[in-house]
Amino acid sequence: MKRIMLGLAVVLVIALAAGCGSGQTAKNQTTGPITLQFLTMKQAAYSDEHVNAMIQKFMEQNPGIKVQVTFVPYESLHDKIVTDQASGSGQYDVVLVDEIWPAEFAAANFIQDVTNRITPQMQSGINPAVLNIMKVGDKYYGVPWILDTKFLYYNKKMLAEAGFKDPPKTWDELLNMAKVIKQKKIVEYPIVWSWGQAEAVVCDYAQLVYSFGGNILGPDGSPQFQTDGAMDALKWMVGTLKDGLSNPNSTTYLEEDVRQIFQQGKAAFALNWTYMYGLANDPKQSQVAGDVGIAPTPAAKESIGVSGSMGLAITKSTKYPDAAWKLIEFLTSEENQKPYASDSLPIWTDALNAPDLNASPELVSVAKEQFASMRGRPEFVPWYSQFSTDLQVALQNALLRKESPEDAMKPLVDQVKQLASGQK
Repeated sequence: MKRIMLGLAVVLVIALAAGCGSGQTAKNQTTGPITLQFLTMKQAAYSDEHVNAMIQKFMEQNPGIKVQVTFVPYESLHDKIVTDQASGSGQYDVVLVDEIWPAEFAAANFIQDVTNRITPQMQSGINPAVLNIMKVGDKYYGVPWILDTKFLYYNKKMLAEAGFKDPPKTWDELLNMAKVIKQKKIVEYPIVWSWGQAEAVVCDYAQLVYSFGGNILGPDGSPQFQTDGAMDALKWMVGTLKDGLSNPNSTTYLEEDVRQIFQQGKAAFALNWTYMYGLANDPKQSQVAGDVGIAPTPAAKESIGVSGSMGLAITKSTKYPDAAWKLIEFLTSEENQKPYASDSLPIWTDALNAPDLNASPELVSVAKEQFASMRGRPEFVPWYSQFSTDLQVALQNALLRKESPEDAMKPLVDQVKQLASGQK
């Protein structure tokens, strides 16, 4: 995905600020009804229907504030925010931000510092690791809204037909089960992944890298993807395609494709986010409802879940920061999140034990275990977005067997050095 370069964005923002700074005081004055523009994601986590229900309830409780929602695919979300803020149009007031973007957006002055707005209740009640996804240095630039990680989904009926009672606990066990399932012709390609050239493949890759005991970047941003567990993970990924155990179309699939293939009964195993559990078990749209199992990610050296959490931020350009914060407080509240826990589990620690939590006990039990080991992607570098784009290309070259895993990752070393030095 072609991204707008951060350097250009910063230049534009500075230029616009210089030309428009004198109107800032007037912009923040509000009289009469307010209309907020909310930009969020169309796929995964909360459904469009549920987001609209949340917004309707917020407007009923706040009759002086109207909210208009814009849904875009995840793959468009980053560039939509950058274009909106860098161009000076400033259409959006509240935006959904992946945890990999705060460092970039804070550096570009796209989103507001909300450190002084964070309440003691948020500090004590939100899972600390999740609260910090919107933290850059010692400042907060938003509040987490979507708490998520990838789980292993499996078809209970297929495993039973192959002679297995329990899901795999290691990646080797998963491969052995997949081989038996394929040999018995239960399904042609037992495993399906979201390995299309998008952030999705980086999420799966990161989860495997951590499980194999590796790292993608060091704490100082140095390349670590050519060695140890990182290279082992990539070779393992390529091997599943060579052996015909992974669906070859995985290299074009995103998360929604994975869900569709799995719930059509065309895969025994899949890695996906929380939202798939409820939808794949819905008999109205899934052919495998009732046979869908969920388990922690298998381990190589250990079981690790990659964080897919996202937060809500106030744009720098908004005319209504107080109203925007009121919307964020409502959407991220425990009261609002619990009814929609089947889409995304609440960010509030105590909510996972609440008797009125609208989520399957099986899901909650597995989530508690997976959340305890959850790790983020190397989002601590402000140049992560461009790095991810380069990494996606390298991974695709290896997965499509255009190059060996070693050769595919070699050019990425110089690219990382250029990004770190600001030359790219």
